[in-house]
Amino acid sequence: MFLSLDGTFWVQLVNFAIFYAILHVVFLRPVTKAIAKRRAYIDGLTSDYESAQTEANRLRAEADNVRAEARRESDHILAAARNDGGNDAAKLAADYAQKVQSIVEGAHATVADEVASVKPREDALVGELAESIVTRVLPEVRA
Repeated sequence: MFLSLDGTFWVQLVNFAIFYAILHVVFLRPVTKAIAKRRAYIDGLTSDYESAQTEANRLRAEADNVRAEARRESDHILAAARNDGGNDAAKLAADYAQKVQSIVEGAHATVADEVASVKPREDALVGELAESIVTRVLPEVRA
């Protein structure tokens, strides 16, 4: 028979049990503890990383909200400044239009006064002007 249960078998079985017990105490238990400790450390790091990512995402969202609010506020301020500038420009344009109108009216009055002052001497001035033109164009026809 190939396998017989004699005394050697029982000695080898006891020898194997003693070897396994020593192996378990010397090697397997410390390695299992080290693996468990390493796993706990890795799990702690993963947890810390996830909480840091969550905090970073929250801070990014908060920064985006602050930037958006600042943009809205600056747009509002710019719109108000443009509106005020437009109002000031319209006021200046109205003031200068009024000044221009008064200058134009003054010029029209001055021209009207000059035309009125020259009207009585119109015939004499026309004669002088005609004589001056004729003497320049035709120098030989001097009167």
